[in-house]
Amino acid sequence: METIKLYNGVEMPTLGYGVFMVSPDECERCVSDALSVGYRLIDTAQAYQNEEGVGNAWRKSGLKREDLFLVTKVWISNAGEEKAAKSIDESLRKMQTEYIDLLLIHQAYGDVFGTWRAMENAYRAGKVRAIGVSNFQAGRFFDFAHYVDVKPMVNQLECNALSQQTGIEPILGEFDTKMMAWYPLGGQGTGSIVKSELLGTIGAKYNKTAAQVALRWLTQRGIVAIPKSTHKERMAQNIDIFDFTLTADDMAQIAKMNQHDAGTTNFGDPQFVKYLIENYG
Repeated sequence: METIKLYNGVEMPTLGYGVFMVSPDECERCVSDALSVGYRLIDTAQAYQNEEGVGNAWRKSGLKREDLFLVTKVWISNAGEEKAAKSIDESLRKMQTEYIDLLLIHQAYGDVFGTWRAMENAYRAGKVRAIGVSNFQAGRFFDFAHYVDVKPMVNQLECNALSQQTGIEPILGEFDTKMMAWYPLGGQGTGSIVKSELLGTIGAKYNKTAAQVALRWLTQRGIVAIPKSTHKERMAQNIDIFDFTLTADDMAQIAKMNQHDAGTTNFGDPQFVKYLIENYG
């Protein structure tokens, strides 16, 4: 497994398994399957309500804790220094671990600075090895990163061949912040990436699928990808991307696929923000 190094020296796998929209009942089985085929990074969140499944799966796997990289996120309802601190301890309990490898603020709303202070305290106390944010768009990210003491080590964003996030890359670079990609194969039910003729043609040169090419394209950009599948065979396919390297021409062709640079969700839309805060804040 290839890794990237965060600015504090922590090594992070470039490919992981995400459990967004994996039901609590299915999560333990899915994470167990993912670990069995070689995944070592598992991405969950308080809002997914399946942290317990992640904890049960890794505990039963026989793997050493230091060989895993566990990620979770603080939800809006736990924003603020006091509530966030309590929620971090609750996530540790649910995941049955003494530390979280990467902790993120899930959305850029609510008392994010209070939440960050709690995360900085957890980081300094050894409860967390790295901290970052999720879904912070370019302007919001710069404003936030400019004022906090410990700069975000990761920003998790929708990023894939159709939503390439090239615009925010220079801003992240100013703070040495790495990008992590949710929906690395596109949104649910779209099929436009995994059925792409271009990606399929490129993949044929390496005996790989379009999905494998799309994931390799991300990791070669230094972006951590977290594909999700509930099928063990697909999990195994998704992780089997480190025995080939895309050429510069391959990378350039895929770059031309970009359709909506900052992703398909407008996180600055007042109606979207209102919906999140009124329903989850």
